[in-house]
Amino acid sequence: MKFVLQRKTDLALRALRELEGQESPLQSTQLAELIGSTPNFLPQVMSSLVHSGWVVSSRGPTGGYLLATSLAGLSVLQVIEAVEGPTITDTCVLRGGTCGVVGDLCAIHLPWAEARTAMLDKLDGTPVQIKTNVPE
Repeated sequence: MKFVLQRKTDLALRALRELEGQESPLQSTQLAELIGSTPNFLPQVMSSLVHSGWVVSSRGPTGGYLLATSLAGLSVLQVIEAVEGPTITDTCVLRGGTCGVVGDLCAIHLPWAEARTAMLDKLDGTPVQIKTNVPE
């Protein structure tokens, strides 16, 4: 079993944290450098944040990206779903498709459902603004 998020999700979380406290737009080249991306890839990272209304982008020599909302009420799960798409909770991890459609649940249905719910609750309760210091 794998639970893997896209690199874009990590970069989106980093971008939001870098934009916090900025009073003027942060140029794309500078933001890309701060989050460990490239200026060419940055628009792919930022598009979901702009689309969600959390970030505004502006063009031109004084343009860039600026936070449009407070990060205080924004959860890690919200960002994950904005970048990755909605969380799918009805697919059986053993059989594919919806678990229990035929009437019988798979062998791990109940513990998996509980674990998935706990994970989603934890991600939903984790604010974006928490910076973690992870050794590289």
